[in-house]
Amino acid sequence: MTLLLNILWLVFGGLISACAWLLAAALMALTIVGLPWAPAALRIAGYTLLPFGQTVVDRDPGALSLAGNIIWFVLAGWWLALGHLLLALGLALTIIGLPFAWAHVKLAGLSLAPVGKAVVPAE
Repeated sequence: MTLLLNILWLVFGGLISACAWLLAAALMALTIVGLPWAPAALRIAGYTLLPFGQTVVDRDPGALSLAGNIIWFVLAGWWLALGHLLLALGLALTIIGLPFAWAHVKLAGLSLAPVGKAVVPAE
């Protein structure tokens, strides 16, 4: 079932979202200042590509992660979240798109604070 959902996810905005996350990671990696955020963006890009069958958990809820998430929000988080919300809005107009819209809403929240998160298999 997760294979089917992941294939449909790619059609309903997952591929576009994953490319946006890869672009954010590449832009972060180009700068010395943004280099610490590139691994988090790559980790979430992989999750965005195939989200069904995986889940995100807090890995490091410390003050350093909080500071990193604040800087991430200013540099890239808000526009990634906006993209996910726009995709969710379009998908929510159809019954078939509702589960994918919900996944985009969850990814929009993750877009705001991806530092200190880990992607693990769902059980």
